[in-house]
Amino acid sequence: MGTEKKAGDSEEVQVLEGVPEAEEIDRRVEELMAPEPEGNGKKKKKKHKAGNGASEGGFHPVRRFKGFSRKRKIITVLILAAVVLFGFSRMSGGKKEMGIPVAVMSLSKQDIQEKLTVSGPVSGTDSVDVVSNIHAEITAMNVKEGDTVTKGQVLAVVDSTDLEREVQIAQNAYDLAVANKQEKDKEAALGYEKAVQDFQKASLDHSRNSQLFATGDISQMELEASANALNDARRQMEGYTVENGRGVADASYGIQIQNAAFDLEKKKEELDNTQIKSTIDGTVVRVNSKVGQFADKVEDDKPILSIENLEQLELEIKVSEFSIGKVKVGQMATITADILDGETAEGQVIKISPTGEEKGGGSTERVIPTTIRVDGGSSKLIAGITAKAELLIREAKDVFTVPSSALFDDGEVTYIAIVQDMKVRRIPVTTGVDGDVVVEVIPTDDTVLEEGMQVITNPGPHLVDGAAVLITQ
Repeated sequence: MGTEKKAGDSEEVQVLEGVPEAEEIDRRVEELMAPEPEGNGKKKKKKHKAGNGASEGGFHPVRRFKGFSRKRKIITVLILAAVVLFGFSRMSGGKKEMGIPVAVMSLSKQDIQEKLTVSGPVSGTDSVDVVSNIHAEITAMNVKEGDTVTKGQVLAVVDSTDLEREVQIAQNAYDLAVANKQEKDKEAALGYEKAVQDFQKASLDHSRNSQLFATGDISQMELEASANALNDARRQMEGYTVENGRGVADASYGIQIQNAAFDLEKKKEELDNTQIKSTIDGTVVRVNSKVGQFADKVEDDKPILSIENLEQLELEIKVSEFSIGKVKVGQMATITADILDGETAEGQVIKISPTGEEKGGGSTERVIPTTIRVDGGSSKLIAGITAKAELLIREAKDVFTVPSSALFDDGEVTYIAIVQDMKVRRIPVTTGVDGDVVVEVIPTDDTVLEEGMQVITNPGPHLVDGAAVLITQ
């Protein structure tokens, strides 16, 4: 043992050349904890000999702490013990570290499945938002949320007073247009009949005058006059619109009737729409208006009502452009949701959109809307919630698998590393079915994988072939 002494220190620190046993440390602590001998009620003071600080009998560790309080003695000895034990453990452990520490697992075969899991909203297969463009108050609301309705059922009623008056005005306009045409038809029929008669008479007169002119009985001027009369009669007759040999009114009167009929039909439809009806069989899932509100002024531009056919549900998911190639129409899906309380529902992919759309959130990735029809076996699944669809992409039976963390690459080749004779051996592999946690591995060289091989689970490019390793677990 030796002694170190710092200038100015009131106490010396003894440095031990050796490591005391734990029992010796305990004995020293007990000795320190023992009460000091007293004389006449006073503690006996100890004198320390100047010099190297050691007693005549040699170094005594306990005596070096006689000037400390009892608490300081305990703390000092404990710290000294910890330091000595730490140094001992370092010296002992340093002799065992013989290579790169690695964790390993035994290579084994298992069945593996690759799945794609995507979330999306559940909705009915058929849905409709009921709206109205009639600026009138709602006078009756016949349904509430949760009610089942049928196609054609009256859901609400809008005040029809103004529209009834407008329908009557439109009806009058139509009736007037029809009456006008009928009157013009009569006039045209009579006028055409007279024009035909006038044309026939002018034709006979001109024929007779032509004969008289030929015999010299009338002049050239008289013949030309009859010819002019005949032409006038022809133009008069041809000026009429004729249908089935009968003169009829001008086509403009028919157009007036058509316009009036269109306006009347439109007003009747608006009047009919004051009875707001369901266009599908389904369930009322939302009611956004109430009696007294204007039908065309629902708050936040929401529909008056929303109806969905909940007899058949669908799950709308958006599949990444990087995974859509693995999804096919007809593919089965397992559906989970919190509302199912641990149970699952089955579904089938029925539609894949022919175009992609932006994923959003600043991402450049595209997603493809995909529809999964839910089988009707689960009554717990409802519209309006989010569910998760799990699609089985592919699977493999009885194949070698490793954790995804056991794979590493050098930028070109993917490897797994095994421990063989306490040294590293790299095996180049290609991956097969990816089960997220584990992945199928297939050697790309002539290596034959065997069960029980010690695969390194925390590899990296630093583990070169032949490197010595120390298995930590």
